[in-house]
Amino acid sequence: MIDWSGTAIWWQVYPLGFVGAEPSRLPAGRLEHRLPDVSWLDHLISLGCNGLLLGPIFESESHGYDTVDHLAIDRRLGDDHDFDRLVAAAHDRGIRVLLDGVFNHLGRAHPRVRAAVQDGPDSEAGRWLRWTERDGQPVPDNFEGHDRLVALNHDHPPVAELVTGVLDRWLQRGVDGWRLDAAYQVPAAFWAGVLPVIRERHPQAWFVGEMIHGDYAGYAAASGLDSITQYELWKAIWSSINDHNFFELSWALQRHADFVAAFQPLTFIGNHDVTRIASMITDERHLPHAVALLFFLPGVPSVYYGDGDGLPGVKEDRLGGDDAIRPAFPPTPDQLTPAVDGLPDLYRQLIAVRRRHRYLADATVDVELLEDERLVLAASGRAADESVLRLILNLSDEPLSTDSSAGDAVLAASAPGRPPGDVEPHGWCILAAE
Repeated sequence: MIDWSGTAIWWQVYPLGFVGAEPSRLPAGRLEHRLPDVSWLDHLISLGCNGLLLGPIFESESHGYDTVDHLAIDRRLGDDHDFDRLVAAAHDRGIRVLLDGVFNHLGRAHPRVRAAVQDGPDSEAGRWLRWTERDGQPVPDNFEGHDRLVALNHDHPPVAELVTGVLDRWLQRGVDGWRLDAAYQVPAAFWAGVLPVIRERHPQAWFVGEMIHGDYAGYAAASGLDSITQYELWKAIWSSINDHNFFELSWALQRHADFVAAFQPLTFIGNHDVTRIASMITDERHLPHAVALLFFLPGVPSVYYGDGDGLPGVKEDRLGGDDAIRPAFPPTPDQLTPAVDGLPDLYRQLIAVRRRHRYLADATVDVELLEDERLVLAASGRAADESVLRLILNLSDEPLSTDSSAGDAVLAASAPGRPPGDVEPHGWCILAAE
């Protein structure tokens, strides 16, 4: 395990949206210095986070996942100097920096793609891409039907050389690791060949692969990745809360325990690809329950920018359907008005609990009470002197009283003045056992 990964709590930002950048790349000669102002790093710290997970920052055609140059900062965001300044400011504050790398596909305007289309699949450029047939003619394959996203041929050795060079270059520039976009589309053997080379040069670099479904543990083992995005848990959290069906979450926690035993999953209740949690949870009274689960359960938590303020946003399956979940932010945090009163303080409180109990990153979680609308989870660490923490969730219209000792400490609660283990309707609490 990477020495620092178990204590990481990421604040994820989608830079092109955050700074209100133009929807497509700038004309040659134009440059905007817009990388997030360092004042937001202090906001990140104020929440209790210690990692900055940056969405795509490389030169691209439009949304950042259609890369045209992996070695250049997108001119809508800035240049190398802006990047170096941001990384230095983060590291000065003890903040790790993670970059988002798109290595499954290229933007159609990438020079390699243009040359391949011109010269054909048997050319040197053509061998960089995967090809399919359309109307009897070979055409570059694409990513999940998106014609502007052209799939790389990961069996072609120069592709591995390119990816190795890109990972190495930005790690040398100071970043601490990578989120690997659409990792599930890339053969695990490809990463198994690339990552050992990188780890020899950067032994403390951390790599998380994006997987939506599939064999998480098997892919992590075969690829050598440190972490996988835990979409199964994300779905179970909001779905079980909305449906008043904690049995779904209990089943997902069994799977989650198997993953935690094999690797440390990246956990989240929101990111740049899904409807925001404040819009996903149908009863606002239960939004804190989702937040409490995120910071109580093992894994490496990630907070999507704006979720800590309760911002709404619905993802839609249409052109521009991501805009609502990738909004522009004001220049400074004091200009942002929370959409849900008290939510920023709740995030701070729950993150503080997690940081005081570091064993939660790989804790054993047992289900002590399981009903449709009521759940009690107990998290324990490996050391004998580590206290057992209990998370009590109540979605019902009736109060919930558990068999808790009067000496138990209430670490966080929706109604802090109540006795330990006594939870009001639609309430929650975290207890430390006596």
